[in-house]
Amino acid sequence: MPTKKAVALRYEQQYDKAPRVVAKGAGAVAEAILKKASESHVSIHEDRDLVDALMNLELDSVIPNELYAVVAEVLAFVYRAKSQSEHG
Repeated sequence: MPTKKAVALRYEQQYDKAPRVVAKGAGAVAEAILKKASESHVSIHEDRDLVDALMNLELDSVIPNELYAVVAEVLAFVYRAKSQSEHG
């Protein structure tokens, strides 16, 4: 069984030009990131290929242009899910 990995992104439109890596890790660190996200009611999206790409970035770095499209899709999914849960 492969080791679990997790990456947390933050995007604040008024401060960030693009989503930023704020936490990343594997194994117990990944479990802690997922637990904190769950406790904080932060949406979790699973995408192994995206996580692998984001794991290569330094903490606090902005995602590269090559990942804008896929991260935008994830953010759109998260916003739609959040909107549906608030209005549904």
